[in-house]
Amino acid sequence: MTSEIPAIGIIGGSGLYDIEGFEGREEIKVETPWGDPSDVLTAGTLGGRKVFFLPRHGRGHRILPHELNHRANIYALRSVGVRFIICVTAVGSLREEYKPRDIVLPDQYFDRTSRREEHTFFGGGICAHVQFGDPVSKGLHSILADVSKELHEKDVHVGGTYVNMDGPAFSTRAESEANRQLGFDVIGMTNLPEAKLAREAEIALTTLAMITDYDCWKVEEEAVTADAVIGHLMANAAAAKAIVAEAITRVPEVANWPEHSALDSALVTDRSLWPDAQIAKIRAMAERFI
Repeated sequence: MTSEIPAIGIIGGSGLYDIEGFEGREEIKVETPWGDPSDVLTAGTLGGRKVFFLPRHGRGHRILPHELNHRANIYALRSVGVRFIICVTAVGSLREEYKPRDIVLPDQYFDRTSRREEHTFFGGGICAHVQFGDPVSKGLHSILADVSKELHEKDVHVGGTYVNMDGPAFSTRAESEANRQLGFDVIGMTNLPEAKLAREAEIALTTLAMITDYDCWKVEEEAVTADAVIGHLMANAAAAKAIVAEAITRVPEVANWPEHSALDSALVTDRSLWPDAQIAKIRAMAERFI
């Protein structure tokens, strides 16, 4: 751990950086061993902290969920000193009481994706198994919960399970009902890989999930459409910006939470056996082991 104050990353829509008080804005193109991230990083200061914004789907929303290069996104943020990430994401509600335009702060995930080889930095001769029983940072989750309740008390749900599907099509009614019967709370297409990779990169992460629809299980409601999702996201933008801006001021100036040393108990392969090619691909997050 260095003496430099760790930076904060924000993953979300391309307009999130239009926050009052965000200063010294500059765009930074980052190359990673895993390819190109979704877009350039927008760097600056907010609340006295160095912040990097990354539009998850690229500016103009050009990248589908299954096309996202999550490894490049997380690696890019880690390489510029990010040790805390707040994800802002759209989700469908699987519960009657979770209404469109409500806010959910999930603390669990259920994986229904099919691309698990792309959800880890390890392999290629270096094995690691991070602890993931508590997949979001308790410290960062608590900060976001406090801020969200202070600003939007009636519309905030703290805790819950985010089920991650592949997409890009929305659920069938059968799938939606099955997810409800399994007790899941919200559904999305992007956030679980971000959480897994952030843990491997020793970054504390939590998620601000903005409900845009009832998926398609609520038959008396119109089934989810892209237009409806975008409409609710636009309406939620001001709330998300206010929460993010205040939360940033409460993030610690040291990276000493359990997530920040996740690899200490995860690495299995003896260091003497690590292939040079794979070392080059994990250097930004595993420098102290190298």
